Amino acid sequence: MGKTTAAITAVGGYVPEFVLTNKMLEEMVDTNDDWIVSRTGIRERRILKPEEGEGTSYLGIKAAEDLIRKKNIDPKEIDLVIVATATPDSMVASTAAYIASEIGADNAFAYDLLAACSSFLFGMSSAASYIQSGKYKKVLLVGADKMSSIIDYTDRTTCIIFGDGAGAVLFEPNDEGLGLQDEYLRADGSGRQYLGMDAGGSLMPATEETVKNRKHYIYQDGKTVFKFAVSNMADVAERIMQQNNLDHNDVSWLVPHQANKRIIDATANRMGLDNSKVMMNIQRYGNTTSGTLPLLLSDYEKQLKKGDKLVFAAFGGGFTWGSVYLTWAYN
Repeated sequence: MGKTTAAITAVGGYVPEFVLTNKMLEEMVDTNDDWIVSRTGIRERRILKPEEGEGTSYLGIKAAEDLIRKKNIDPKEIDLVIVATATPDSMVASTAAYIASEIGADNAFAYDLLAACSSFLFGMSSAASYIQSGKYKKVLLVGADKMSSIIDYTDRTTCIIFGDGAGAVLFEPNDEGLGLQDEYLRADGSGRQYLGMDAGGSLMPATEETVKNRKHYIYQDGKTVFKFAVSNMADVAERIMQQNNLDHNDVSWLVPHQANKRIIDATANRMGLDNSKVMMNIQRYGNTTSGTLPLLLSDYEKQLKKGDKLVFAAFGGGFTWGSVYLTWAYN
């Protein structure tokens, strides 16, 4: 018997109904459509409004239900639910536990995984490890973020970038050698000064002053973050190819974090890939943080073929970044 690998066997996705266009943002901050598109590649993003639903859990539940419906599985068969997110419903109660209960995964244990925009990528490593251990058969990995809950819509450096959305994938054992093949994951804690949110954690608990001074919104040093993201995403994608003796002809798809089109293009160029092999939906959703990678899989699912070689790459605040090499397991 060959080695058991962990393969993605189903995907689901969800984005809110409300569309926030660049034209709308022109009425809110000093920016314009041409500038946003040329600098980021974003034309619109989705925002979760209270009349539709509340919290990151709502997005995650919808994405998980989409997967369950398409896969036609009994949620009670799910052993574990991991929710990759930077915007949990609460800093104490587990968002994953709530999602698991709401979708009927009554036999699963559940936890949140927080690593900024790399959360889903790191979650892939965790989910695959549980499957490869032989102890668990079905691990649901959800990537979900309600970024609008921590965005200052008077700050043009951040409000143009982020949107709300969620995706989900199911990992199961595979005996054909398909699924997650290799990974290269990194972190550098010195990066938190350039991209983060000052208040709301134990370092700076919420007070009247933190709210007044708008410390509960994310901030970023755009130039520094862009420089780190361009070099590090390209570096790890190139490294994962070298570790597995892959060239540009071998790679079927690049699945890149959707932070900025220029970063995506730089990563693809380093890998020697043309645009036809690059998954991209940033123009419609913006940066949904933990939701970007599974939303790409959901959008491109019908184009994927069994045996396709996928290279995932992401970069996030903290800093966190990495790459995963995975072969697709179904048509």
